Formats: sequence, C-alpha cells, structure tokens
Amino acid sequence: MATLLIFSAIFALIAVVLVFPFSEKKLKEAGKQNSTTKAKTFLSLFLLIWVITAIFFYITKRDMNASIYWPAFLLAALGGTMTARGKERLAKGLVFLAALGFAGYMLTAPMWNAGEKYASSKMAQKTEIEPFDERETPASVPPKFARNKMKKSFGQVPNASYYQLGNLQIQKVNGKYVYIAPVEFSGFFKWLKGGETPGYFVMSATDASDNPKFIKQRMVYTPSSYLQKNLERHIRLQYPKKIFYGDPQVEVDNNGKPYYIRTFGHFISARNGFKADGIVLIDPKTGAMKSYSLKNAPAFIDGAVSPEAVSLQNSYFGKYVHGYWNSLFGKRDVKLPTDEGTEANVSPIFDDKGTMYYFTDFTSPKKDVDSMLGYSLTNARTGKAVYYTGDLQESYMDSQGNLQIVEKKFIEKKWKGSMPILYNFYGEASWLTPVLDSNGFLQTYFIVSAANPEISVNAATPNAALKLYKIALQHGGSSVDGSSRADTKTVSGKVLRVYKEKSGDYTDISFLLDNKQNFTVSSDTVPLAIYLKEGDLVKVTYLNTGETFLPVKGMEIRGLE
Repeated sequence: MATLLIFSAIFALIAVVLVFPFSEKKLKEAGKQNSTTKAKTFLSLFLLIWVITAIFFYITKRDMNASIYWPAFLLAALGGTMTARGKERLAKGLVFLAALGFAGYMLTAPMWNAGEKYASSKMAQKTEIEPFDERETPASVPPKFARNKMKKSFGQVPNASYYQLGNLQIQKVNGKYVYIAPVEFSGFFKWLKGGETPGYFVMSATDASDNPKFIKQRMVYTPSSYLQKNLERHIRLQYPKKIFYGDPQVEVDNNGKPYYIRTFGHFISARNGFKADGIVLIDPKTGAMKSYSLKNAPAFIDGAVSPEAVSLQNSYFGKYVHGYWNSLFGKRDVKLPTDEGTEANVSPIFDDKGTMYYFTDFTSPKKDVDSMLGYSLTNARTGKAVYYTGDLQESYMDSQGNLQIVEKKFIEKKWKGSMPILYNFYGEASWLTPVLDSNGFLQTYFIVSAANPEISVNAATPNAALKLYKIALQHGGSSVDGSSRADTKTVSGKVLRVYKEKSGDYTDISFLLDNKQNFTVSSDTVPLAIYLKEGDLVKVTYLNTGETFLPVKGMEIRGLE
C-alpha cells in the first residue's frame, strides 16, 4: 500500500508542475493572486490528483511502472502549455513535444514490433503427429460436463447460498488427471458475511462416471473477495511493477492443499505484447506469496504459463510470420489459431509422461475454409512450443470443420461437440470429440479421420469408440500403420479360438493364439481371414498398440497361401 501511495504522489507532483501556471503574467491576468493563494491552489490540486490517482490504481490493480503514465503526461503537458506564458510556455511546449513523440512511439508499437513478437513466439516445426497416440488415456471428460456435475453437487458446500463455482482447471494430482474448481463468493455482501471460502471441488478428467467431491480448505484471499482480501489486489500491492497476463489459476499439491498462481512476464516493447517469465504462488489461507521463474516453479504446478499467454503467443506465431502489414493485406503464410479451445482458445492435454501441453489448431484466414494448416503444442510449464504440420501431402480438417460434422451427425437430437482434440489413432490423424446434449450432459464420443472425414464412429466411451474406429479405418481403405508410435511386430502360432461378426459388407474376425495374444482383423484387410478356424497355423503381422485386441496389418494362413 505504501508503494501505491508514493507512486501516486510522484505522479501527482509531476502532473501539477506541468499543469499549474507559474508565470506572473498569467497570474496578473487571473486577478493578481498572491503567493499564499498560489501555494494553496498548488497544494489543493496536488492532493486532488494524488487521491484520484491512488484510487485509480487501487481499483484497477494496474502495474506501477513509469511508462503507464504517458497518456496522462501528454494531456498535462498540453494543458500546461496552453495556460503558461513566456519562457514557461516554451519549456512546457518542449515537454509536450517530447510527450507527443513518446505517444507516437507507444501507439505505433504494434506496427513495428511485429517481428519481435514473431521471434518471441517462434516454434520448432515437425511433421509427424508425435506426442499423443492410441496407447494413451485422453482427458476425455469435457469441462462443460464436469462443471455441470459440480453445480449439481453444490449441496456439499456449507452455506451454499453464499458461494458460486469458480473457474475450472485440469491438472494432475497424485498421478490422476482431475478437474479442480474453487468455490467463490457470489457477491460483496456474501463476502462480508462469509469472510472466507470453504474449499474446492475435484472430479476425474478421464472418467465421466466419477462424481465431484468437495474438499474443505479455508481460502481467505480469492479472486471473488473484496478490498485487501481480493487476490489480484493482494498480489499487486506486493509486486507493484510486475506485468501479469491471464487470470489467477488454482493449483493443488499432492497433499490436497490449494494454491493460486498467476503468470508474470515482460512487454515485448513499448508496453505492447507479452512474454511469460514466471509465476507468483499464493497461499490463499495466509496470503503468503513467493515468485518463481518458469524453470524453478514447484513440481506440482502443471500450468505455469497461463492459457491466455499461450493463446497470445499462438496469434503472434500465426499472424506475424512476414510482419504487421502482411497480416492485414497480403496474408502470405498467415495462419490463424482457432477458437475452439476450452481455456482462452487453447485446450490443456497431457502426454504419456504426465506433462501438460496446450493444444491449438491453425486454419486459413480465408473464409469458408475448414482445412487445418497445422497445430501447436505448448509446454504448460516452460512455454516452449512445437508446431506440427502433419503429412504435407494430405489435407486435414480443422477443429471447426470437425464440430460441424458432429452437429450434422446429431442434428435431430441437437447434440454438439465440445473440446475437440487431434490424436494419432493407429497412424491416422483423428479428432476425438465428446458430444453433449442441449443441457450440457455427456452423451457419446465421436471420432473422425482428419484426412478422410467419411470415416467416423461414435460410442459411449472413448475405448469403445476406439475399437469401432479401428475397424472403420480398415473398412475405409485406411491403414493402421503410418505415424503411430506403436511398433510393427510379427508372430507365428496356432489359433485357439475364433469369433466372426458381420460388419456391413465385410467380416470382422477376432482370434486367440496359443501365446495368449488376441488379434482382430477385417476381411477388407485380409480377405482369406473369413476361412480362419481353430487349429490353423498362422503368421501375423500386427501393430503393438498395447490393447487387448491387437490390430492386424497382414496375415498368412498355412495351407491358404
């Protein structure tokens, strides 16, 4: 608080010096005020500006760096130039010209620092869809559905009428992927009565049947608190000069204790643009705070870089590849991040090592084009990103095109897709999309090939949809090899059991070998597999996906070659 008052006083003093007319000529024309009157007027104006400035910073919670004052200094210098006379007018006129030049510098920054923005967001580029494949458990519960379930469980909260559900975040706690949502105050008078919030909700991000659990944890400093207990104000008063970007987020350690974090960084130039540098960690019970660089952030924190900061970096990378003017007119090589993400236009997702990334797909700036140009994965702890183009010989559908297919598929039921994520399923770039009804409840999971939209399936669970999708890929002429990280292996053995099932124009065959491995193959892939019977000796080439039924790429049946 002391910093705020001192900072406001310095500004008020400079502003009064610029505005107040000191020249004698001007004073005589105004009624020949004496020195005492001058001093009183100067002091009154100083106090007025000081109070207004202090209130402004207290309410807005803006950073207290000198560069924030340039609009006010410009106006003060202009007013002082107009009211002064003689040499004082000349001096203040020069100050005004300097302020005007600085204003031009600040206002034109987006036009000349586009190259710096692009350089700050530049990503390594790869072709293969690498980090996510069919062996991983996707965080398949959409946040909208999780939020609905938490609202219906709000009766677990003591004095529930005082509170409302806060922002939802996905994270890993004790090796499990969960949604965390803090309980927040529902208004000023509820804060006056309650004083503190009672805790947070937790729910699985991978199991739609899981029920939310309310965890009791006292939190005094929250985003919905007021005055000195307001979290953002509490942070600002402790760190008056830090540049923050994005909303505060809840992170829970492995003991279940909640913390708030907020991402800070620096302007690219001229108070324009943003690059993340670290976080401030706050204990909401005591208000204790500590800042960390991104590389030194505590291990339990998954999303050190705010989704808002990642979304901003994505826009720099897509728009400014050839500078500012090209982003407006020529648009050569420009690509736009889509807005289908679940948090600030990006979607959090975890890899097989438990590291969180923000996913965003990019599309063309041309209207009515739903072709994906690529997608980015940004490490949520470090901010480092990789841009994946996919197979350059193929055209991939973007997330918006995928959602349109989902909507048309269930047009009669009025179901809509939520949280589309691009995965590598059996070597095929594929969109996995949870589908919600009009009330926000999860109804099915939809998988569609990004390269071949005519290949699609839906089922009640992700695993069930994957099994159907594997068969659909074989029937659709696609293969189950390619860019998947699953190894191709060969095994020979004797068939112990066989199960055949008609699927459209083809037959799906599942069989068990004497090595206790199960396989599945379509007659579309291996036509002679329809003759397979118990006791046959076979040589099987398959994809080692780690599933119960392994997909067959090729098979030889002794006696039928």
